[in-house]
Amino acid sequence: MFDAKKVKQQMVTWISDYFQKNGSPETKAVIGISGGKDSSIVAALCAEALGKDRVFGVLIPHGDQHDIDVAYDLCKTLGIAYAEINIKEPAQALYDKIEMAGLQLNNIAVFNTPARIRMAALYAVSGIIGGRVANTGNLSEKWVGYSTKYGDSAGDFSPLADLTVTEVKAIGRELGLAPKFIDKTPIDGLCGKTDEDNLGFTYAVLDRYIREGVCDDENVKEKINRLHKMSQHKINPMPVFRLSE
Repeated sequence: MFDAKKVKQQMVTWISDYFQKNGSPETKAVIGISGGKDSSIVAALCAEALGKDRVFGVLIPHGDQHDIDVAYDLCKTLGIAYAEINIKEPAQALYDKIEMAGLQLNNIAVFNTPARIRMAALYAVSGIIGGRVANTGNLSEKWVGYSTKYGDSAGDFSPLADLTVTEVKAIGRELGLAPKFIDKTPIDGLCGKTDEDNLGFTYAVLDRYIREGVCDDENVKEKINRLHKMSQHKINPMPVFRLSE
């Protein structure tokens, strides 16, 4: 049985320890705030571990974001400082340069490039204010490779990487966050579809398979296994050639 109260306190301690070893008393946690559960919960954990004055939120819409008000509400609820950086123009400028070079854009480039620009923005802010960038990915997403390498999969510390979506939500409730920050339908803000639409199965089904090894639908089980196998290049560290003696 997942003990959310116990794990939440362990996570707060872990974050505090990380910053004691990797910064000064002024070093801030820099978090890309989407208004979704993962970034909201990481921000709340950091605020509890470090104090709200050492947490900085960065809202990074790609053009118009219909639910950006939730991200603003989260920052105001936690009392953290924040800034908004819209990446639509930088992304389009890069696309234009790529096409001027004679290359044809495809869905892989169009869907992944904004995630990498978002991470570049987070590290720029981190360099300006003196911070460490939080990775907000969870185990469920990582398991099936639902992330962008060097985009939302990057960061300096990762509080949620070993927790499923179900467990992450339990932590959010333990933190006392409002349901709108925990149960908001997950969407990447780029392709217009929900995460579960893109995956083809629910997080509840995926989480059960990860933790219990049970999946009632053989087709879904096969798809999860296939995605997990295909995602090893994202999950594992970069292979490094070692010089032999």
